[in-house]
Amino acid sequence: MATDEEASKTYPEMIMEAIEALTEKNGSNKSAISKYIESKYGELPPSHSSLLTAHLARMRESGELLFIKNSYFRPGSDVPPKRGRGRPPKPKPELPTDAILRQPRPRGRPPKPKDPLAAAVAKATAGLPRRRGRPPKAAGSAASGTAGPAAAAAAGSGVKRGRGRPPKVKPTLVTDVV
Repeated sequence: MATDEEASKTYPEMIMEAIEALTEKNGSNKSAISKYIESKYGELPPSHSSLLTAHLARMRESGELLFIKNSYFRPGSDVPPKRGRGRPPKPKPELPTDAILRQPRPRGRPPKPKDPLAAAVAKATAGLPRRRGRPPKAAGSAASGTAGPAAAAAAGSGVKRGRGRPPKVKPTLVTDVV
């Protein structure tokens, strides 16, 4: 019934052919289009009606078909193409032919520089099991921290600081005895 050329047609092509062949004054409705396609192409998939509905909706949204009073029409040549939803893109400025185009910067934050020492340590300790719990403080980093000179002096002398805020140091008065 259907030749190889006819069997390989897509649904939009079959729909446009059906609308042209039916040539109804008030347009062709979905059932007339479906009957034409079934009679012309014979063996269609079982989901033919849902496929037809989806393709008709897609063609209507893209502006390939007009849908007026439950009938589908081909738009005339004077109808402007249907524009998509949303704001249209900005027009791109025309560049001279000898202009060199730069590559656009990649999106997002640039990656941190790789530390070769940290990578070597991570590779060396990859096979070792880790101890449970919080790791102990490093002795050198606590003394050279940003806590201030008083904390560095206390840590350097070996005296353990008490809890809480240290008392305010009272300035000594220097008097000249003459």
